[in-house]
Amino acid sequence: MTNTIDRRTLLRMAGASAGTAVLAGAALSAPAPAGAAGGAFRHGVASGDPLPDGILLWTRLTPTDAAQPGSGVGPEAVVTWQVAADPNFSTVTAQGPLTTGPARDHTVKVAVTGLAPATTWWYRFGYAGAWSATGRTMTAPPANAGIDRLRLGVVSCANWEAGYFSAYRRLADRGDLNLVVHLGDYLYEYGTGEFDAGGTVVRPVLPAHEALTLADYRIRHALYKTDPDLQALHASVPWVITWDDHEVANDQWSGGAGNHTPGTEGDYADRVAAARKAYAEWMPVRTGTDGAIYRRLRFGKLVELSMLDLRSYRSQQASGTAVDDPARTITGDAQMSWLKSGLAASTARWKLVGNPVMISRLDVGTLPAWLLGPLAKLLGIPENGAALSVDQWDGYNADRNELVDHLLANSTRDVVFLTGDIHTSWANEVTTRATGGSAPIAAEFVVPSVTSDNVNDFLGLPEGNALSGLGGSLLRAANKHVRWTDLDGHGYGVLEVTQQRCRMDWYHLVDRTRPGSASRWVAGWSVSAGSSKLSKETAPQA
Repeated sequence: MTNTIDRRTLLRMAGASAGTAVLAGAALSAPAPAGAAGGAFRHGVASGDPLPDGILLWTRLTPTDAAQPGSGVGPEAVVTWQVAADPNFSTVTAQGPLTTGPARDHTVKVAVTGLAPATTWWYRFGYAGAWSATGRTMTAPPANAGIDRLRLGVVSCANWEAGYFSAYRRLADRGDLNLVVHLGDYLYEYGTGEFDAGGTVVRPVLPAHEALTLADYRIRHALYKTDPDLQALHASVPWVITWDDHEVANDQWSGGAGNHTPGTEGDYADRVAAARKAYAEWMPVRTGTDGAIYRRLRFGKLVELSMLDLRSYRSQQASGTAVDDPARTITGDAQMSWLKSGLAASTARWKLVGNPVMISRLDVGTLPAWLLGPLAKLLGIPENGAALSVDQWDGYNADRNELVDHLLANSTRDVVFLTGDIHTSWANEVTTRATGGSAPIAAEFVVPSVTSDNVNDFLGLPEGNALSGLGGSLLRAANKHVRWTDLDGHGYGVLEVTQQRCRMDWYHLVDRTRPGSASRWVAGWSVSAGSSKLSKETAPQA
């Protein structure tokens, strides 16, 4: 983010009948996290990117006390992995060895194949007679399977120094999720005290300085994965993840970052390479042969999920009328082509887009520029209105127009953007000049930060204060496509997808600075199939 807000089923088929399967979450308790201070598997277990026939499994081995993350020392070691259809591993379905060592920071990542689709699986890792905690995961249903329901936890922006990851614990405790979608800023690169909880360090990061080297990023990843709430959610459900900027540095673009000074912090390309290597080692995510992270996963006929990378290929952030420059891009040409063609060709009912930064216009002028006609050019107002944050799609109008024009031209409906980054909660209808400013082409649900500061934190005011409320009212008045926003709360979203509608519910923590904080429901909005207009919902039944 660029503006002041930043500173910085179960996929198992149950109840199948007449060719239709219901993906419903069974009320299973989350497995105990592998978070002890000692032991061979002290960083937990995780799974990700489920396919109909396979899943990606992850852990980190500590073979000796000296083999600490980022140390570059320790022996080569062989880890055994197992997958079973029951938590007691009575019958092991798949297993094998994997050798790890200091070259990969003793992380273990295996792509298991040959599994049955739409099935709940349990997995674990073994070394020297000891087993890791047991993780639970699921394979996706076949692409042509009739699915009645999918339920996702949606999260973004988890800052270690700003609080505890109670949002992850609350999601793990639900027992009804099929998937977690993480939209970026899984970790933050800052040194201690540089970005905390409104000026208070709740718990200090390691290393204490800003992450710059491969060892630094490895240590930071390892610290995050000692969090018991994070471990619990990773161990209870598969994740689908993308990155935003803080996995490298604030306001990252293809050739640099706002939070990188080459003269004192070294070559930027070296920093990116170090951050990306650590990310590939420590995260349960599939990447292409060229390291590309944008990818698409399908869940029967109900959902196709396209995860975007809006940092690796983007042009440098700009302001003023430069945001209209068609030569500038947020996606890059190849990813834009992939996104457009995939959305247009999808046969899934719902096309979800994992979108790290907000795509909806956020105008601060009285009117969008397209309503001002020629006067806009005289005033220097960008084509889609004066933008508040040019780090979002607002700074790349040509790409947004190209995507929306393509959706219109191909009559592509039932597109929902799932967004993070801005630390606040929004329910938006996506409009541009091409839609006439009032007829939405898609919906957007923006989830709050897990812990990172938002408006009231920057103002030094309590949550729900009058000034934040006024700010939200003014934003909605200037942006009719913004149906609801809350500028204060921290927490998470729960997205329920059925054939008839796509509904997001927002939950905010009572106190991010207290371990084990409770959460409360604050709002629900939905979009019906065939329409991009949002409807307000009442609280879900307990």
